[in-house]
Amino acid sequence: MRYYPAPESSIQMSDVINAVKMAFLDHGNGICTMPPKSYVPLPGGDFRTMPSYLPSLKTAGVKVVNVHPNNRAQGLPTVMGTIILLDPPTGRPVAIFNATGLTNLRTGAAAAVATSTLAPMKQGTLGMIGAGQQARSGLLAIKEVLEIESVRVWSRSLKTAEHLVAEFPTLDITITSPKHTADSDVLLTTTPSVKPVVMNDWISDGTHINAIGADAPGKQELESTLLRRAEIFVDDIEQAIHSGEVNVPISSGFISPDSIRGTLGEVLVGKIQRSSRETVTIFDSTGIAITDLAVASEAVKHGNYIDLPFPTG
Repeated sequence: MRYYPAPESSIQMSDVINAVKMAFLDHGNGICTMPPKSYVPLPGGDFRTMPSYLPSLKTAGVKVVNVHPNNRAQGLPTVMGTIILLDPPTGRPVAIFNATGLTNLRTGAAAAVATSTLAPMKQGTLGMIGAGQQARSGLLAIKEVLEIESVRVWSRSLKTAEHLVAEFPTLDITITSPKHTADSDVLLTTTPSVKPVVMNDWISDGTHINAIGADAPGKQELESTLLRRAEIFVDDIEQAIHSGEVNVPISSGFISPDSIRGTLGEVLVGKIQRSSRETVTIFDSTGIAITDLAVASEAVKHGNYIDLPFPTG
């Protein structure tokens, strides 16, 4: 078995985007196996287990990932993950990954796939509500598929926003208010908020929104009236209803599960599409196991690894 300590350092974002897109295509065609994400509450956060099987890639596996929002005070990432890949015919473990970096990359790549598929424009302004690692990954990925004219950023932490700006000196990035940030052609939200931080009145017709932050019950970044107004596409319907951006407005009865237009995979395979260029679209991204599996399978082709003996008898 191989151990990959830092696979994200040697994999290209374009390869990550292609791998994630292939996983969504398999999902849209109904040829993958992916039980719902399982949550275990812990002091200070939780951890999740995410198993899946992708026949097209001839691989299976599981990711274990935590979310602890207060970890920064201890000098730790708020999200850390491990992925184990298995050989489907035998169940033999073939690789184990430090998936903390891969998790951020695949989250950004999912937003890029959704942007290239659902946004009506190929160039424009990018707004970013939140400026942490997932925002950074989202910016790296979205600039692969959108010709970015300017970037607007808001974060509760000015220091975090300033760090993001400094990391991308060649981009026209402005730190501004939530309202001005939301007035963009494409919007990326990556906060752990349990109260809406983006209001319906701030969003213009034709805007595409990648809602990333809501990944557990009770989290919500977008005002509920915005979800009622928009066309909603999710990565996985069952998982989104449980823990995505739609979970609060659905549990409160403000919208129904029928308000979800479909999955991103269904758009990619041509089963559904956005209704018009003027429609506001929302991609509700909860992070699905098959995208982790696809990116890990791509990472096997790259980078350094350590051989670990695995008992065979």
